[in-house]
Amino acid sequence: MNTPKILSLLAAVLLLTLLFTSVFVLDETKQAIVTQFGKPVGEPRAQPGLHFKIPIIQKVQFFDKRYLEWDGDANQVPTKDKKFIFVDSYARWQITNPLQFFIRLRDERSGQSRLDDILDGETRNAIASHDLLDIVRSTNREPEVSDEVMEDLENLEKITVGRDKIEALILKRANERTSDLGVQILDFRFKRMNYVDEVRNRVYDRMISERNRIADQFRSEGQGEARKIQGNKERDLAQITSQATREAEVIRGKADAQATSIYASAYNRNAQARELYGFLRSMETLEKSFDDKTSVILSTDSELYKYLKRAN
Repeated sequence: MNTPKILSLLAAVLLLTLLFTSVFVLDETKQAIVTQFGKPVGEPRAQPGLHFKIPIIQKVQFFDKRYLEWDGDANQVPTKDKKFIFVDSYARWQITNPLQFFIRLRDERSGQSRLDDILDGETRNAIASHDLLDIVRSTNREPEVSDEVMEDLENLEKITVGRDKIEALILKRANERTSDLGVQILDFRFKRMNYVDEVRNRVYDRMISERNRIADQFRSEGQGEARKIQGNKERDLAQITSQATREAEVIRGKADAQATSIYASAYNRNAQARELYGFLRSMETLEKSFDDKTSVILSTDSELYKYLKRAN
């Protein structure tokens, strides 16, 4: 192969290499800027498709166009009313100006680090400027109270700001500090809040004592109701017993009167019948009153003596 052909082939390869290195593809999830010797050149490239640059001396820096995630670390923060809590938060952000972002932060790792400083700082400031109630509650809605013992809930302390407004305040102030960084924070939320161990134990103790107070109140009301039921039962029982005794005495009296009337009509027909009746009554009295161990002293004018003497 002669020299002209070799040179032509090398020139073709070099031309193709330069052509390929001068073209880059930008998909719909990315945006880019072109740099020359480390400095940005031209406007940011945001439209997907083929784009051109000068080979070798120019390079492409790609940035994500989508929403990016920021996840903060749980930090111990004091509230305005001196309650220490752990606050864990998260946010969503986006690179809105890749050129400014590149000039100020260079890459996404630096952007995340800068957001750590901004969002953590604003979170601390907001938490320290508000009471715990404002941080954990969003509204002053009326609680649903079903039991009288929970009526204290009706007097919950009112909040003046609320959690939603505090989140919006942190978002606003953070965006003010990121306005020259080429990024926008789209959303900020508290992910989780919890007391530190010492405070949490005190809260648990207070909750336990409150539940014990409610249980004691339930128990006291139950015992009072039980005593009331027991008293009503004894009163009703005494009333029923008295009524039954009275009715029984009335029935027994009527029966005795009827029996006496029957005896009178049966034994009062003549003198022998009356004497027989007196004898039978005396024998019944003897049978019910005496046994083989009983001793008795009778006068001579006693009815029983009369029958015993006659028997002898």
